[in-house]
Amino acid sequence: MDREVPSPSVAVRGWDEQLRARGYRVTPQRQLVLEAVARLDHATPEEIGAQVQQTARGVNISTIYRTLELLEQIGMVTHTHLGHGAPTYHLATDADHVHLVCRDCGRVTEIGPDAIRPLITALEERHGFETDVGHLTVFGRCQECRTPREPKGRGHAWTEERRRSDEGRRGLESGPEASGRTE
Repeated sequence: MDREVPSPSVAVRGWDEQLRARGYRVTPQRQLVLEAVARLDHATPEEIGAQVQQTARGVNISTIYRTLELLEQIGMVTHTHLGHGAPTYHLATDADHVHLVCRDCGRVTEIGPDAIRPLITALEERHGFETDVGHLTVFGRCQECRTPREPKGRGHAWTEERRRSDEGRRGLESGPEASGRTE
């Protein structure tokens, strides 16, 4: 996901002020982790660590994890689970969105909470449930993966023949009643 990252000097000043206001020192490791989170957007601790180590080779992965934990506790970063692997981190200021994750290609798309406002409202009204949109991930298939593609070297006739073959196979699997045919 591409995101416009504020210039480092503006972002660092703001982060420095937030850390000091919460009683924490501004360390090079914290600054590097915040810069990596902002640059990478949704990144795992390992990806953040690799980014940090491009500048400071001596920063180990346990420092990355401790720093992310602290930054999340004080509300500067947040994490989400975009799959079965490690959590991904992003700036807390960018947290109010829904993640759409394609199960086929892995593409992650961010949408605003307004797109699911009817669901949020229904959960509140029917169940008294307050939704945390910052941690909402919806899995499915993106438009590109859902769009059928013609194999190279074969034209429309082959694609149409394949479609009819697939429909016939589905009819056999579910029986003649399911396909609307009678014997």
